[in-house]
Amino acid sequence: MNRIPHPTRRRLLLSGGSLAALSALAACDKVLPASFNGVDITGANYAKDFRLTDADGRERTLADFKGKAVMMFFGFTQCPDVCPTALVRAAEIRKMLGADGERLQVIFVTVDPERDSPVVLKAYTQAFDPSFIGLYGDMQRTSETAKDFKVFYRKVPTGSSYTMDHSAFSYVFDPKGRIRIVLRHEQSAQECAEDLRKILQSA
Repeated sequence: MNRIPHPTRRRLLLSGGSLAALSALAACDKVLPASFNGVDITGANYAKDFRLTDADGRERTLADFKGKAVMMFFGFTQCPDVCPTALVRAAEIRKMLGADGERLQVIFVTVDPERDSPVVLKAYTQAFDPSFIGLYGDMQRTSETAKDFKVFYRKVPTGSSYTMDHSAFSYVFDPKGRIRIVLRHEQSAQECAEDLRKILQSA
């Protein structure tokens, strides 16, 4: 499979300026004081909820995962490197959390519903960890959800096919369903696990 050209890959990584903009959109009041390795967006007025379908045909919302921290990533199953890297890291984070790993739900939202059928999505996510859940919507729902989460994506032609250019950060909600932090793609599994422990301990 051809790798994404270098200029496209650069756009996949969220820049410092974009992270600063996301952080600035968060409200000033904090749920609990904390120092994160990721970007603290506690109180943000976006990324409030979602309504998407899982691979078994069930409609899912954030309320379904109450009592768990939720780590949410947007990508596509034919992604050659960024998405697999993010999901491998997510699996490592879950292991690093030990018993608390059971209280972390990883969600992968496809930005390529044309190719990522329920069967493909389920096989892909569970290859990284059986507990991971893949979600999808139709083209309109996908666009609306990405907009609600301030996620960038677009189709990029590659000969007779196409790839997807997309944001590469992960959102984390606390067990009460409140948006808390954005994890940068370049953060290590250890740094992310430290943030998740703080989120779980504050619940």
